[in-house]
Amino acid sequence: MSMYVGGKAGRGAKRLERAKPYLFLLPMIVFAVGFVYYPFLKTALQSFSNVNFRGETTGFSGLENYRYLFSRREFGIAVRNTLKLTLINVPVTLALTLLMAWLGSRRRFLGPVYETMFALPMVISMSAITLVFKVLLNPSVGFVNYALGLRIGWYEDRHTAMSGILLLTVWMGLGFNFLLFQSAFKAIPDDLLGSARLEGAGPVRILLQIQLPLISPTILYVLCTNMIQAMMTSGPILILTQGGPSRSTITMIYLMYTSGYSSSNYSLAAAVSMIAFLMTLLFTLLLFLMEKRRVHYQ
Repeated sequence: MSMYVGGKAGRGAKRLERAKPYLFLLPMIVFAVGFVYYPFLKTALQSFSNVNFRGETTGFSGLENYRYLFSRREFGIAVRNTLKLTLINVPVTLALTLLMAWLGSRRRFLGPVYETMFALPMVISMSAITLVFKVLLNPSVGFVNYALGLRIGWYEDRHTAMSGILLLTVWMGLGFNFLLFQSAFKAIPDDLLGSARLEGAGPVRILLQIQLPLISPTILYVLCTNMIQAMMTSGPILILTQGGPSRSTITMIYLMYTSGYSSSNYSLAAAVSMIAFLMTLLFTLLLFLMEKRRVHYQ
């Protein structure tokens, strides 16, 4: 009897041991289902449905929401502005942070000082820095116009409003990316770099032929995250321009916000969000296809 009880207890302990990894994952799974997968599925269903102002689904509409969305002129403007913001923001931010991290990884006097300065954008909230930029680019009292001898209404002129948004979003992306790239540069073995120098390789050649290939996984990660953030840009636009002037800064996520919260057209907002998701997914897949050829894992 005691052997039976002992064997049963042993089997129970083995089952518990096998279940431990899943128990540790359970809280994450619950939050993922509740805050990611369920909202996504609900949004996808609402994009094919009629939704009233209370957010209740009242019927199936098929592709009617998408037909109406594609017929709206402001949707085309929002797509064009979103792509423009992404295709300029991502490479500019990548190039600047790579240069900053490369300079920061080279041992120099007062290195910790400028490393801290490079990382500062990360610790300032989006709303605070947005208001700071609004003052800096003010046409009357802004420091930028004063320093350059200009009188440009950066966020009041349809020709310069998107440039002002780009300046802000690039600056906001510098801090975190700088820390990632600096960590990647510092993880490269000193022996490898020393051997290259002994062979007569200069700093630029070492950067292009040794350092960049070795940190290519970090570059891919930064490209993916920056692309997603650029596609999802809405906060600075909400605070600074509200999509204007003359719709020159309206983006897909801002269009989703105004459709859902300002007009209570939740089905149209759901359709916009699904199009934004599919575009972002397509860009991400293209980046992962690039990974197979140009990303080298150690």
